[in-house]
Amino acid sequence: QVQLVESGGGLVQAGGSLRLSCAASGRYAMGWFRQAPGKEREFVAAIAWSERSINYADSVKGRFIISRANAKNTVYLQMNSLKPEDTAVYYCAAKVASLYKYDCWGQGTQVTVSS
Repeated sequence: QVQLVESGGGLVQAGGSLRLSCAASGRYAMGWFRQAPGKEREFVAAIAWSERSINYADSVKGRFIISRANAKNTVYLQMNSLKPEDTAVYYCAAKVASLYKYDCWGQGTQVTVSS
């Protein structure tokens, strides 16, 4: 029912910036997660459907910004001051059928930060 398509990943040098986009087919509570090679998937940022609540992982606070745009139901992740440790596949996710968990996931977009 819900389609999530990430874009905006790429290769960037440490200290640079990227903006990820997630185009959704509806307006839901959304989150960004990432998974580095050999690591478990970890939480990055989340935004409520009303934008009333926004949360960030400690590792990205002050560097990343999650936001919404009404056009095409898009959620963004602005990533600044990127570090090599930010290298991962980034996934957007939506709480659609559940109030407590993310049950719809995108395919992911690769972010590589060189040192």
